[in-house]
Amino acid sequence: MRVRILFAGSTVLLIALMLLSLCIGAYPLTLQDIPTILTGNASGSMAEQVFFRLRLPRTLMAVLAGAALSLTGGIYQLIFRNPLASPDLTGVASGAACGAACAILFASGSMAVLMGGAFLGGILSLLCVLLLVRAAGSASAGTYVLAGVIISAAADAALMALKITADPEKELAAIEFWTMGSLASVTVDKLLAVLGAILLPMMLLLLLSRQAAMLSLPDEDVRPMGLHPGRWRCILAVLSTLCTASVIAVTGVIAFAGLIAPHIAYRLYGRRSGAFLPLCTLFGGILILAADLPARSLSAGAELPLSIFTVIIAAPTLAFILCRRGRFGGYGNSL
Repeated sequence: MRVRILFAGSTVLLIALMLLSLCIGAYPLTLQDIPTILTGNASGSMAEQVFFRLRLPRTLMAVLAGAALSLTGGIYQLIFRNPLASPDLTGVASGAACGAACAILFASGSMAVLMGGAFLGGILSLLCVLLLVRAAGSASAGTYVLAGVIISAAADAALMALKITADPEKELAAIEFWTMGSLASVTVDKLLAVLGAILLPMMLLLLLSRQAAMLSLPDEDVRPMGLHPGRWRCILAVLSTLCTASVIAVTGVIAFAGLIAPHIAYRLYGRRSGAFLPLCTLFGGILILAADLPARSLSAGAELPLSIFTVIIAAPTLAFILCRRGRFGGYGNSL
């Protein structure tokens, strides 16, 4: 019953925010306009152009980005047995942004090249984190976090060096986009270009949710179940990185999106198995939609960075969880 209530409530909230996202903007639309547009009775009108070219792609991308980042955040937390693991803190997001910046500076900058650069940057960052953890000789939660912070800092330093060499009038502005996160440039073409690269890994990750939950147990408990921990961590990490990089190729780096939604899902659901990962996707979509509404409406004639509002939502939520529990929760007893 609790799961049904969570799914029903979050689905209703997600739909309500999607409708708000479709209506709010410089050119206002009403709820009555939407069925008129969808049935073709507003063909050729400005409202139809705004709806299909701007609002619908942006709204769908917000839901898709939030769901993908939150799902991968939940996967990272499970496979690394670390409640602080996320694309931000494992260095994947910074590495993907650095890879995208390299694609802008040294390649064509097309969507396919950006996705490739972001993916390679994210994978290299993840490999560096795993190598640091192995070199440290400890697989504790703190080791993963510290390794992620180190690699993230190194990727950020490389990104700053790339900014210095970039053309201030063209390339620098494009690189700055990746460091702030925004849905302002989302178009139908960009959405279609990354749709498969986001949805396919997401579906595979959801299908493999049982294996991911098993990896949150100690390795000595997982092996008798017929699961090879190293192999499965590699598979799930690569799928998660592909998903994250594909989102970053369109939206840039959205801070804390992959960290806060899994914590909300865990606190409401109570465990990190079963419906945990599907709930992460729903709460992630809600989070990005809620952040995008003020990002595009508070400043007249200008878009504010999306990360400002995800941090505003994340910081007090995480502080509340920390103060209430004194910790972020274990893994072995939450399955």
